[in-house]
Amino acid sequence: MKYRQLGKSGIKVSVIGFGGIPIQRISYKEAEKVVNKALDMGINFFDTARGYTDSEAKLGQVLKKRRSESIIATKSMARSREEMSSDIKLSLETLGVDYIDLYQLHNVKDQAALEKVFGPGGAMEALQEARKDGLIKHIGITGHIPGILVEALKNEELETVQFPFNAVEVDGSSELMKLAEKQNVGLIIMKPLAGGALTNTSLALKFILSHPVGTVIPGMDSEEQVEKNAAVADGEFEFSEEEKKILAEETEKLGTSFCRRCEYCQPCPQNVNIPMIFLLDGYYTRYDLKSWANERYKTLPARIEDCVQCGQCEEKCPYDLPIRKMLIDAGKRLTAQ
Repeated sequence: MKYRQLGKSGIKVSVIGFGGIPIQRISYKEAEKVVNKALDMGINFFDTARGYTDSEAKLGQVLKKRRSESIIATKSMARSREEMSSDIKLSLETLGVDYIDLYQLHNVKDQAALEKVFGPGGAMEALQEARKDGLIKHIGITGHIPGILVEALKNEELETVQFPFNAVEVDGSSELMKLAEKQNVGLIIMKPLAGGALTNTSLALKFILSHPVGTVIPGMDSEEQVEKNAAVADGEFEFSEEEKKILAEETEKLGTSFCRRCEYCQPCPQNVNIPMIFLLDGYYTRYDLKSWANERYKTLPARIEDCVQCGQCEEKCPYDLPIRKMLIDAGKRLTAQ
């Protein structure tokens, strides 16, 4: 396993990290084997979140016993000081640890959220207090919209930034990556397989690691996946012409007919959160989190049946996606019993 420094945090992280979303669908006993396998393979960076149901608990059952070998990152959608303070305590209790290495502002996606978390009484105040008290060591941010994250990095308290980057989703990330490198902010890459759309796992991970990132966090729920992903770190990250050709062919076949969560389609006149619906559909189809996706879909204040087929979303979509048809298809799955 190779290791890199995660920006100004100074943390040395395995270049292949552990994404904690898929572990929700396996049992505690299976999760214990998978996490131990990851540690045995040299993976030391584990990313989870308050919102990933029992992911923190499943990771914690192992990591609390092998604390010196692990770097734990979690995150919260809390936007206020009070809510974030509460979530930090819940994370500590659920993980069963005395401190968390990296706590992140989760999915900050618009200017209003930025102003809330960084303003008076915002979540950043709770993170700073927790860091001062030794409950967390470092502060980061996650999101899907590079422009918002560029704006967020004006806050020098942020030590890491986590966002999607892969062979398909390269547009729009250049400015963010350059700024992060200039400010020595550690880069954590999520969605390395485009939500499971890319199937040549080794080449997809190698592509990302050929860039100046700290760690990439593919989701894993089996020992076989751990072995396959960890093996990527054993080689070099320079691409041969043949490898470039293979990856290019796959991305070309994949095409562009999937949501990148850029949110240009928002706001919807009927308040339908289109990117969220496609994200949940991705969990349903690519991660086999059917029940979880169905339950999350039910909690949305506006759903696909509220769509009036006005087509404004398609007019604004920079990828010319047939959003109305895609919503109908997603609805058939997300409302299935």
